[in-house]
Amino acid sequence: MSKNEKTRKIEELTEKLSALREQKNTLETEAKSLAEKRDKLNQELKNLRSEIFRLKNARDEINAKVKELKEQRSQTEAEIAQKLAELKNLREELELLMKKKPPRGPKVLEKKAESLEWKIQTTPLSLQEEKKLVEQVKELESQISIHKKFEQLNQKRIELKAELKALQARVEQYHKNIVEHAEKSQQIHEELLKRVDEAKKIKSGADNFHRLYLQTKDKIKSLQTEIAKILNEIRRFREEISIEEEKKRREIEEKLLETMERQAVEKLKRGEKLTWEEFKVLAEKGLA
Repeated sequence: MSKNEKTRKIEELTEKLSALREQKNTLETEAKSLAEKRDKLNQELKNLRSEIFRLKNARDEINAKVKELKEQRSQTEAEIAQKLAELKNLREELELLMKKKPPRGPKVLEKKAESLEWKIQTTPLSLQEEKKLVEQVKELESQISIHKKFEQLNQKRIELKAELKALQARVEQYHKNIVEHAEKSQQIHEELLKRVDEAKKIKSGADNFHRLYLQTKDKIKSLQTEIAKILNEIRRFREEISIEEEKKRREIEEKLLETMERQAVEKLKRGEKLTWEEFKVLAEKGLA
């Protein structure tokens, strides 16, 4: 290949190199843009994951509270069942006492018993009469005891009903709180699912940008390989041209020296004066 052909080849390769470098710059700009988009989505994904973690913790805390409220409600319902059983037993006892309850009221009976006791203590009585009055007092005291027992059980029944009412109100409040917390938990769960879906879409987008980024980097790598190959070719052609030029320069110099040597020898034969350059040529040849 001649020098001109090599020179044209270098020009062609240089043009191709310029186009490849421009293409490489374009791809590097594109890769940078893809990386920025990927990193932006990854940051959004990181923020979303933090939000998902926060929502999950909030939901779990509410669910734990709901569980606690249900346990408290169950305990209260067990107390209600126990109180209802006690109330049923009290009612049965009251029904039995009601059948035994004297027609006269407790105050009347107490007054009568006091009157008889006073009579026993202050009136001279025969043994038979005193015994009879003592029996009457015992009977009155037994009747009074029934009244007292009835009143005690009735008071306990009233207290039990009040306790039941308070417990039932507590159960209703537990139920209300459970419903409110459950609704809030459901709202948070729905929001959590939305965030999870959003995170999946963002991750898919980030993965896609990363895939395109890697593909672009592969293209850049391929271009770099081709650019390096072309640079090597240009360097090789330039070295070949340089070697050829150096060879021609030496050939020309050798021809000039030969001409100068021939002229200097002829001058010597004619006895003419040599120039410094001619003298040096002859001296190098050992002819001076």
